[in-house]
Amino acid sequence: MVKNYTDPPDYVGPVQERRDDYEEKGHWLAYPLSPDVPITPHVFDGPAGPINCEIHRPKGMDKNAPVLIYYHGGGHVIGSLVTHREACNRLALDIGCVVVAVDYRLAPEHKFPIGINDCLAAFDGVMEQADTLGFDRTRVAMAGDSAGGNISAAVAQQRKNAEHPLRYQVLIVPWLDMSKQTRSYELFAEGFLLEKVEMEWYTNHYLRSDEDALDPMASPLLGDVEGVCPAALVIAGFDPLRDEGVAYGEKLKAAGVEADVRVIEDLVHPFMNFPGRVPAAGAGFQQVVDILRVNLL
Repeated sequence: MVKNYTDPPDYVGPVQERRDDYEEKGHWLAYPLSPDVPITPHVFDGPAGPINCEIHRPKGMDKNAPVLIYYHGGGHVIGSLVTHREACNRLALDIGCVVVAVDYRLAPEHKFPIGINDCLAAFDGVMEQADTLGFDRTRVAMAGDSAGGNISAAVAQQRKNAEHPLRYQVLIVPWLDMSKQTRSYELFAEGFLLEKVEMEWYTNHYLRSDEDALDPMASPLLGDVEGVCPAALVIAGFDPLRDEGVAYGEKLKAAGVEADVRVIEDLVHPFMNFPGRVPAAGAGFQQVVDILRVNLL
């Protein structure tokens, strides 16, 4: 792996071009927005400043609503409220819950752990403002895809002893270990949408040093999972991140944590962005919905 944390090479492309491309194309194959799930902006306070969020609230769900906090994917470098707006909106509609989408700060402008700290603050804000926002703080789950799965796992570890505990976590094609590459990196290095060189590009932009990769906030697979809330892992079969997802599920189970580990063999990595046009992605999206209907409502 090429390591250059201060001036990463642009072998995947300039950062802003990648962000613009994802914002333009990330929702082309998604489900349409629902008129029955209005979207409103909300801001939480964070250690680095305001944290912009969007609240997807099904009509009529004004009090004591179950809540899903969603962290978008994009390698901690790209992705936004825009790229995952349709996915969050459809989750709210299909699950029957409020979804709070978090627009955490991205690298390389904001390297590790700034984005994670935003997400911890957003979780705290949801719990602290639950009464005002009409949320049921006893029914709060968390989910995210790729880097968002990384964040979800890290927040679940960091907040496992919170006054108001998290009810459930769903880690979707999660990135869980930045300290090494597993065999699935070699098996699916090219040709499956997310490629090995792209993962290295994200890592170089996100981390400050090799030492950061050993921090459980960056690599939750290295963290203490005893006592975290129950989890589901939805893993794509053709994904460089496949093996670390399976390993995390095994670690959770070994620690006595209830873990539902699902490897969907015919899926590639970023399936949350194209369930509206790709049947296999739609089936994977439906599994996420079904898991949360059972474990959140």
